[in-house]
Parts: sequence; structure tokens; C-alpha cells
Amino acid sequence: MAKPGKTGLRRVIDATGYSIKGIAAAWRYESAFRQELFLCVVMLPFALWLGEGGVEKALLIGSLLLVLIVELLNSAIEAVVDRFGDEWHTLAERAKDMGSAAVFFALADVVVVWGLVLWPV
Repeated sequence: MAKPGKTGLRRVIDATGYSIKGIAAAWRYESAFRQELFLCVVMLPFALWLGEGGVEKALLIGSLLLVLIVELLNSAIEAVVDRFGDEWHTLAERAKDMGSAAVFFALADVVVVWGLVLWPV
């Protein structure tokens, strides 16, 4: 059964607004997001220039976007965990560490994809 609420174009417009708010919050409160976004903006023209064909360009750009996506999810996890208090808890630590590990793997993906595309074996 569907949730009651907005549908159609109104829902798309509202969802877009929520997404913009999320990006703005990440920009304002998360220095790692700002750094990764800066690197993405710097590397994006190189992806378009160095990629030979659509697939390579998509891989290079997609790996950069994946870092931003995972960083947003990691920041969301951290915000929810922090919402419930400052005291140390093993589950809170585990959630934050796993989010950080996800960002690590996304960054490793950039290195692997860019390395394989630019220096094929």
C-alpha cells in the first residue's frame, strides 16, 4: 500500500528541494564533502578529456560521483548517531567506522578506475 502524500510533479519538486537542502547542509557542515566536491570539480574536466569514448568517460565521472554519494550517506549516518548523544557506545562507533570505511572504498574505487582507464594493463 502506498504512503499517503504528495504525488506527481509536486512530489518531484519537493524531493528536488530536499536534495538541494541536503547538499547545502553537507557543504556547510562537512569539510570532507567540500574537499571531495572540490576534487570532483577539478577532476571532472580531466575525465572528459582523458576518457576515450563514452564508457571510459562514464567510468571516470561515475567513480567521482560515487565518492560524493557515499560521503553524503556517511554524513547522514554520523548526523543520526550524533543526534542521540555524545556518550560513547559501541554501536555508534561501529556505525561511524563503517560509514568511514565506505568512503575509503569509494576513494579506492577512484584510484582503481582511473588507474585502469588511464594506464591499461
